[in-house]
Amino acid sequence: MSSVPKAILKALNLPTDPATCALDSSGLSSGFTSTCTLRATIQNETGTQTEHKYFIKTSKDGPAAAEMFHGEYESLNAIANAVPGFCPRALAWGPLDGQNGYFLATEFLNLGSSMGRGSGDETNPVSLAYRLGKLHTTPAPVDAQTGRRRYGFPIPTFCGDTRQSNTFYNSWADFYANERLLTIHASSKKRNGRDEGLRELVEKTAHIVVPRLLADDHLGYNSRGEGQGIQPVVVHGDLWSGNADRGSIVGNGREEVVGDVVYDPSACYAHSEFELGIMHMFGGFGARFFEQYHRVVPKTEPVEEYEDRVRLYELYHHLNHHAIFGGGYRSGAVSIMQKLLRKYSDRR
Repeated sequence: MSSVPKAILKALNLPTDPATCALDSSGLSSGFTSTCTLRATIQNETGTQTEHKYFIKTSKDGPAAAEMFHGEYESLNAIANAVPGFCPRALAWGPLDGQNGYFLATEFLNLGSSMGRGSGDETNPVSLAYRLGKLHTTPAPVDAQTGRRRYGFPIPTFCGDTRQSNTFYNSWADFYANERLLTIHASSKKRNGRDEGLRELVEKTAHIVVPRLLADDHLGYNSRGEGQGIQPVVVHGDLWSGNADRGSIVGNGREEVVGDVVYDPSACYAHSEFELGIMHMFGGFGARFFEQYHRVVPKTEPVEEYEDRVRLYELYHHLNHHAIFGGGYRSGAVSIMQKLLRKYSDRR
């Protein structure tokens, strides 16, 4: 146990008495930040005491930490607003006391058994298929300036430690090409040096495959031209099996119903199938889950191009992991791009 920085206590409106609040980091870990549980003993009006728990992330990485925690704060609340109980709400974020560091405070997740076990099918309102389906059918808010639902996010977010600028676009194809594929290659170049072969493939994919599969007048329409296009919805953005589990959100003295939950998001307003790229890449969800999910969110037309779209979305995560870790993720990205370019280069 350790003392709680005053900035966190103030942000959460907790008493500053060190005897009533402490940080516990046992059993917690994170790849890019320090994590801990804040335990606070609160005196009730009746004279009884209750323990409140919060999840705290901290980092001394200066401005980068500020952007990362602000992005996660907005991501968590975008998901929680769309599907209450699906993820913990973010409660506060801000600077620590004179340490060039920042913190993020959220509701506490009491995690239990493996994700999805015993949670039922897509008709169960606490199942992953139901909750993710509801998230992916909740339209993005209307932009106040344009009166349109747009692709992007109000602030930058981080996928791992990769900064995503999330500039708003009216076109999903433009957003995905520019804000995901081309920007992640720029990040990779900055970290790992020039790679002309990779650059050429990324640019060709962005300029040939993306317009072919994701164009505004194509995506969301069947082979007869029937359909309504697509609309931006909230996506988690980094939904691999390590960011989903089964548990309950512990609030101020209360515990919610146990169900499938997600955390550590990197949200944006996107095509719903963008979420499926990383889910397929790392596995852990299974064919049965996708069958249930697609009963809630049918595959986008043209259905015959569904698998190619998922590969195209998976590509971003191969490129991102190559940018962060280097190594074998490059070959996975190259393989996807080569296959898609062979298939679609002559079909423009």
